[in-house]
Amino acid sequence: MDKRLEAFGRLLNIMDDLREKCPWDRKQTNETLRHLTIEETYELSDAILENDSDEIKKELGDLFLHLVFYAKIGEEKQQFDVTDVLNSVCEKLIYRHPHIYGDVEVKDDEEVKQNWEQLKLKEGINKTVLGGVPSSMPSLVKAMRMQDKAAQVGFDWPNKDDVWDKVEEELQEFKEAEGEEKEAEFGDLIFSLVNYARWLKINPDDALEKTNKKFKLRFEAIEAYATKNSLKWEDMSLAQMDEIWNEAKKNHV
Repeated sequence: MDKRLEAFGRLLNIMDDLREKCPWDRKQTNETLRHLTIEETYELSDAILENDSDEIKKELGDLFLHLVFYAKIGEEKQQFDVTDVLNSVCEKLIYRHPHIYGDVEVKDDEEVKQNWEQLKLKEGINKTVLGGVPSSMPSLVKAMRMQDKAAQVGFDWPNKDDVWDKVEEELQEFKEAEGEEKEAEFGDLIFSLVNYARWLKINPDDALEKTNKKFKLRFEAIEAYATKNSLKWEDMSLAQMDEIWNEAKKNHV
């Protein structure tokens, strides 16, 4: 027997046992699992950013468990089971890859993405081009996905220089804005920067998270210095904190 199928079957059997015998697992619903699944997804994201293969393996296992859990609940409600779930995604992948399972020819990955979006519209899954972007998606990721989807149907700038011109235009408008307009213009500026990142093949969410981690490590270097020298925050000047920060930066922290 294929070891992959054997391992997946083992997980399904364990899930059956847990739903029957464990008070906590028996109590769970789609709604109670939802926030836990989101948390597990972020933990996988952290592991990927850290390039920690052991953690990636562990977090993938946790997500597999959640997916099997949802399928089990669907089976109990006689709505669908794991077989339906897997066959559904298989059929979708075959249909949306006509260059693999049909006679369509594509020249590059961008054309594959364009065909994918067109097929989704044809299926009627998304009534509009942007209809498949989840409302609850984090704003930075949502901006990237909306721009990407719009680009697949031809709504895009002709080149990255024009995109940068837009960034500079939005920056100037932000500088000149006053009152409530300041927030709106700031949003426009971020949106235009996300668009420029897309043109450079940079994931803005990943880039910002790496900066977050860098800031955290350098700030913690200041905290560590204060602790080591029995200093309180009010005992240190901004110049002293900057010096420690820059030292951490020189050490590639």
